[in-house]
Amino acid sequence: MFATRLVCKGCGADYPLDARFACDQCFGPLEAAYDEDAIARSVTREQIQAGPSTLWRYAAFLPVEPPARSLPVGNSPLIKADRLAEALGLRCKLYIKTETSNPTHSFKDRVVSIAAAKAVELGFEALGCASTGNLAGATAAAGAALGLPTYIFVPDDLEREKILAAAAYGATVFEVNGTYDDVNRLCSELAYDRPWAFVNVNLRPYYAEGSKTVAHETVEQLGWRVPDRVVAPIASGSLYTKILRGFRESRATGLAGEGPEQPVMHGAQGAGCAPVATAFASGGNDVFPVRPTGIAKSLAIGNPADGVFAVGVARDTGGSIEAVDDDEIVEGIRLLARTTGIFTETAGGVTTAVLRRIAERGEIGADETVVTYITGDGLKTIDAVEPTIETVPIEADPDEVEAFIDARVTA
Repeated sequence: MFATRLVCKGCGADYPLDARFACDQCFGPLEAAYDEDAIARSVTREQIQAGPSTLWRYAAFLPVEPPARSLPVGNSPLIKADRLAEALGLRCKLYIKTETSNPTHSFKDRVVSIAAAKAVELGFEALGCASTGNLAGATAAAGAALGLPTYIFVPDDLEREKILAAAAYGATVFEVNGTYDDVNRLCSELAYDRPWAFVNVNLRPYYAEGSKTVAHETVEQLGWRVPDRVVAPIASGSLYTKILRGFRESRATGLAGEGPEQPVMHGAQGAGCAPVATAFASGGNDVFPVRPTGIAKSLAIGNPADGVFAVGVARDTGGSIEAVDDDEIVEGIRLLARTTGIFTETAGGVTTAVLRRIAERGEIGADETVVTYITGDGLKTIDAVEPTIETVPIEADPDEVEAFIDARVTA
């Protein structure tokens, strides 16, 4: 393992690789630091390609040893989206990196995989999480696979599909009267008193590292190339910032040999909870908390822990952070589905809608390679598109089918 310590992203203070909430000095977020020179000397493309067909093929870039057992997470498809590009008037190489193939159908399986492995290593007796939905299922599934008791805390207005899925794995699910930020605060208090590994609280530095594996995977799938432009959703800001870190690591260690030094990074939020987009638009760095509304509940974090760092990523790479309303989100879901065959949850509708805006502004060059990240399955938020779906009731009669088709053709 090449991880050497935890480092505060705020003040730079160093800590050992143990369970920590945040920096003791400035309460800033912590992240793992690595000996990148040693990785460059020791890890080759061939070595990675010979590794497991999971995110653990990038173990050199992770702060925990590969576990003896875990769910098969990662190796999600990168799909060329020519019909979507055509619909948007783009001539670039457009790809969709869809995380719906993971065990619980979202990218959260990546972050939980790393946090759960660290929980076992550190001897915790149970797993837990504060969740806006996808993390609930991912944590519950990991706990079931490891045989650990699992405690899930969610806002009580969460989509029922996500609550039921988490409970199906045998986890205890607490529906909390409040927002995600209330849930997160409760979990922070419990983590001080109980020997539980809250994957996104006291194990957050390790949990966050799982996100960057999606970037390493993208580089490999593009033929060891960094894309020119990326569009990704923002909730806490961790995924968005870690994607960039993954690309930078691939470059720094010599694995990525083609493409730019770093991509232009575009972030996407729903207008009902857009504190990071608001901060970016203001020209400042302060991210002010909001009370979430809107249909994009998996992105509904009103006080995002990595919001200020996400703003920095957008500015440093020449990108943007934008917010789209509920109607745009639903149209984004349907546009992606009918042009690619990928049915995404509301977070993916947010991302697709922002991609559409960027395309309409004419910012994407014909020679660019663009990757859009779809983080969850549409079956988890089916109620978002239900009002826009129409079916055709008929009798079991071929003539009725013919009459309908003829009427459509002549309309």
